[in-house]
Amino acid sequence: MLYRISFAALLFSLPFFHVTPAANAQADVMQAEVIEVDSARAVVDATGFEGAILIHDLHNNTYMAGHAERVDDIFLPASTFKIFSSLAALETGVIADKSTVIKWDGVIRGRAETNTDLDLQSAFRLSSVPHYQKLVTTIGAESMQGFIDAAGYGNRDISGGIDTFWLTGGMRISPRQQIELLTRLYNNDLPFSADAMSAVRDMMVVEQTPQYTLRAKTGWAMLDSGENTGWWVGWVEKGSDVFMFASVLQANNPDESFGAARLSVVRSVLTQLGVLPESQTGD
Repeated sequence: MLYRISFAALLFSLPFFHVTPAANAQADVMQAEVIEVDSARAVVDATGFEGAILIHDLHNNTYMAGHAERVDDIFLPASTFKIFSSLAALETGVIADKSTVIKWDGVIRGRAETNTDLDLQSAFRLSSVPHYQKLVTTIGAESMQGFIDAAGYGNRDISGGIDTFWLTGGMRISPRQQIELLTRLYNNDLPFSADAMSAVRDMMVVEQTPQYTLRAKTGWAMLDSGENTGWWVGWVEKGSDVFMFASVLQANNPDESFGAARLSVVRSVLTQLGVLPESQTGD
């Protein structure tokens, strides 16, 4: 079932949309009712790109969306998969901790800041594809498939190459599934050690103020056909409240506004909800 509501009504009615959490977190997310918020839909539409945003208020167990009809559509995860591959790399011991250095392969690429040795945390924050390709290749297809199956990540399809399945291959994930993964990471409820999950949560910190902490990861897949998929996923901790988010945009050969739009959609919606302060703007 899908509700439609405006932000003005939503802000007064959130306590009445409480749903008792189910024992199985994944089933809870997949069965949850989604409130279609007209203002959030307008924010997505204003970008000029097709897409959706899904917000999960963890405290009230409510799900709010702009374009709720798209929250179960599946897309290439692109670099949002670095959240999961970091967990797998730490769990297997392929890399010892977030300060361990990943050697540069010596190939000069367009992003000069990635043409060097990087520790795991820096590779994550710079979203360096080559460094993560090295990690995932070292983990290997069998181990990676095992982790993906155990966690129920996306459609579980790693076809298309061990170093590219999340960029151009068979892997797909929906905004709702992204929220489920993030919620389980926040709750220490994934099939990884507590130390690995703590390290990845630390690496995800984008902003930290006395009022809130924002943890997130971008993703941007570009296919030869011209199809682009852009993500921003993460959560905001504000006092005892936690707001998970996943925004996804799609376009063919988009202009330069595409990258920033992934972030501005989230910031605009969370500002309208009162989660982020009015002074926050899109990157």
